[in-house]
Amino acid sequence: MTTPIADILRAMSGKRVLVVGDVMLDRFIYGRTERVSPEAPSLVLAADRQEQMLGGAGNVAVNVVALGARCRLIGLCGTDAIARELAEEIARYPAITADLVSDPQRTTTLKVRLVNPQFNTHLLRLDWEVTTPAGADVLGQLVKRAVASVADADVVILSDYMKGVLQRPLIAAVAAEAAALGIPVVVDPKGRDFGRYRGVSVIAPNLHEVSAALGRTVPQDEAAIEQAAAELTALSGCEAIVVKRSQFGVQLVEAGHTVACFPTVARRVTDVSGAGDTLVAALGMALAAGAGLRDAARIANAAAGVAVAKKGTAAANPEELAEMLLHRREHRLSPKLFSATEALQRQVGAWQSEGFSVGFTNGCFDLLHPGHIFTLTGARNRVDRLVLALNTDASVQRLKGPGRPVQNEVARMTVAAALEAVDAVILFDEDTPLELIRALRPNVLFKGGDYRPETVVGRDEVEAYGGRVELIDYLPNTSTTLMIKRMAAAETI
Repeated sequence: MTTPIADILRAMSGKRVLVVGDVMLDRFIYGRTERVSPEAPSLVLAADRQEQMLGGAGNVAVNVVALGARCRLIGLCGTDAIARELAEEIARYPAITADLVSDPQRTTTLKVRLVNPQFNTHLLRLDWEVTTPAGADVLGQLVKRAVASVADADVVILSDYMKGVLQRPLIAAVAAEAAALGIPVVVDPKGRDFGRYRGVSVIAPNLHEVSAALGRTVPQDEAAIEQAAAELTALSGCEAIVVKRSQFGVQLVEAGHTVACFPTVARRVTDVSGAGDTLVAALGMALAAGAGLRDAARIANAAAGVAVAKKGTAAANPEELAEMLLHRREHRLSPKLFSATEALQRQVGAWQSEGFSVGFTNGCFDLLHPGHIFTLTGARNRVDRLVLALNTDASVQRLKGPGRPVQNEVARMTVAAALEAVDAVILFDEDTPLELIRALRPNVLFKGGDYRPETVVGRDEVEAYGGRVELIDYLPNTSTTLMIKRMAAAETI
């Protein structure tokens, strides 16, 4: 039995991820190219701004925390000025705990890209780096720190950029420790020797990396990729290969056989920098959340589709990922749907800053009936925007019993979002929406007329900051329970 995608996305929040690999700094210099240099036949970039961010394994760490995880990052840097800038970038992410080994003999890896955003063109990339393997003493420190961190992780991601960190002894030690603890290990690989990844769970190469590892060009052909992945599985002994096929999406191969192919879901391609990091981060996060390989590959493919639509080295956040997946799997659900409290919090804040009053109501809304419409319309007529919080399936079952809900949460969200009276829909898993009310701070809290004001959950909190509670008249003889009883009676006739 597969786990619903929505449940996997929720379960990703709070996971602990260990990222080990080549950490680097990415710098983008943007400008216009309107003339040729008088000194040489080359374009002149009239630079007007620059941005920098974590790259390589650092970007994988950024991506996992963007998806709601806490991350321990282990890697290698020098003792130069770039190392200090790297540390400053890492410090911007409280959810990343960095444990970098400093090697005075090395240059901290820096990649500088010169970009003309007008034409979305990378003119040139400059690399400062050392690609020789870390020495024995430094490697020993890396192995010790990585192995000691495995037990505190839900998943391990190895990000290999061939800058000297991921050598055979480190990979073998981490893979053995993770296997003993039942923790999946995901690798974003490089180089010709995939044998050094022996013992990991999943390898996620792109087609160029597959070709390099096998010493031959592998074409964009499903059968050829399946054969190539089977060979890589034999070399590495891993459970599965997720092949990144660029504009053709991803292909999941297990035990030498293609299990699934997911076409690209990118709505537009702005910049492919770091998309592989986004994919492997989402793949690892989904596995940590209990997803099977098929769903994990689907989620990873969608995350990459989100990332390539952004400029520079970018990450996907939970609401973007949920929107991409739920819209495509559930017949393009409404943009009124929110999967993360933080995203709805921002939307409610934006509405209120524009002077709109925001109302809040909640319930199971299992089988939509006239009573629901009456209540929602009455509430919406009293405010400018209305948020509807729906109990998750698990929450409904606790409240209503094992036979409920009749419709699952995705179906209930879909129907609710189609209502003109509703401006935003979100799920909550608790028995009451109190924490959601505290987070959103609506102006008006609505409940049906069958409640008394003193029994409304959240009343004290809302009134404390100046909001109010209003009761909407209850439409008699309308309820999901009555509908179910009538249907059951009809079946016995």
